[in-house]
Amino acid sequence: MVQIGNDWDEILKDEFAKEYYQNIRKFLVYEYNHHPVYPSMYDIFNALKYTPYHCVKVVILGQDPYHGKGQAHGLCFSVKKGVTPPPSLQNIFQELKNDVGCNIPSHGELTKWAKQGVLLLNTVLTVRGGQANSHANHGWEQLTDVIIQKLNEREEPIVFLLWGRNAKNKMALITNPAHLILSCAHPSPFSADYGFFGCRHFSKTNDFLKQHGQTPIDWQIE
Repeated sequence: MVQIGNDWDEILKDEFAKEYYQNIRKFLVYEYNHHPVYPSMYDIFNALKYTPYHCVKVVILGQDPYHGKGQAHGLCFSVKKGVTPPPSLQNIFQELKNDVGCNIPSHGELTKWAKQGVLLLNTVLTVRGGQANSHANHGWEQLTDVIIQKLNEREEPIVFLLWGRNAKNKMALITNPAHLILSCAHPSPFSADYGFFGCRHFSKTNDFLKQHGQTPIDWQIE
């Protein structure tokens, strides 16, 4: 049984007992035994571990983990210190600089955000090395849809940042008028110029949090 170590355990216990999740486990046993799979099996649920349900202020939705060796560690868009930030993350940092004046950091590890209540959730939580989206349609989407639905039920306002088509497809799950949805193009180099740059989602997020009596996010990565 999965042990996240916070209130997500109780919230998701019924999901982890369902047949579809047991099928995910069987699939992953095979994949980890026969292929390079990212992130490490110990990092799969880091987004939930770092950001308990009751602490979530912001949700950033990614698609699936980075598929290069040593990149993914369970937080969407984030890479560990010592790993060169991928292009999408570099574009996120550029928009942060333009929007709220953050200095562009020397690394791409976003755990500081996660610990402040930014849930960095991929819609698919694992990937085979070198094969983007290779673990799509194996059950992860059912689990992460439930996670979004559980967050939608929260009374406390949450900001959902939906970047790109795959993230925007989850908009139908967010029906609670207490929450704020901000959507735009994906920060990928292929699309960032078509609406990600200039979206000002980071300042808009903090404005919303402050309006609702919550502490804004310190977006500066040291």
